[in-house]
Amino acid sequence: MRDISSPTVPASENTSDVTGLLVAWGHGDRAAGDRLLPIVYAELHRRATAAMRREHDGHTLQPTALVHEAYMRLVDQRHAAWQNRAQFYGIAAQLMRRILIDHAREHLAQKRGGGAHQVTLSGIEANADDDGAVDVLALHDALERLALLDARQARLVELRYFGGLSIDETAEALDVSPATVKREWATARAWLKRELLGS
Repeated sequence: MRDISSPTVPASENTSDVTGLLVAWGHGDRAAGDRLLPIVYAELHRRATAAMRREHDGHTLQPTALVHEAYMRLVDQRHAAWQNRAQFYGIAAQLMRRILIDHAREHLAQKRGGGAHQVTLSGIEANADDDGAVDVLALHDALERLALLDARQARLVELRYFGGLSIDETAEALDVSPATVKREWATARAWLKRELLGS
């Protein structure tokens, strides 16, 4: 397994290089993939840390492990038709969500239902003062139901909540305007709050 522990970002690189490297990597250029990792590692770690902040205290999965697992899964998609960094981080958000869900299911199976993983709704709820906790599997199930009603809103929540994408990054990943993201983010948060907290 490749060592991806805390690579240093080269001073000569910047985020504008990411798209070119992604495209080259998608066309089979392994050297581009090797150059990509140090550039995206810090950002992936920041996003993983944000995702883990919403998990319950004492979670056994750490942000670094989440980044490593997500990156290894991204490597398996090296022949994907990468378009830009927003798409890349969007795929990373999907993978982080799947890893957290898989981890919660495994933990729940080990405990035989003795305690589900909890996440806070910070960043989801319409009322920022409400810091109610919900089961991560319940959040996953609610997102699946939302996807049946509005697939783009479910994807938007995944990008914003699990991937930590900004309004502008989310707009780029979904190919919509930032105003559309803001409007649909508010709608999706309100819907999820009702589903998860019954309010």
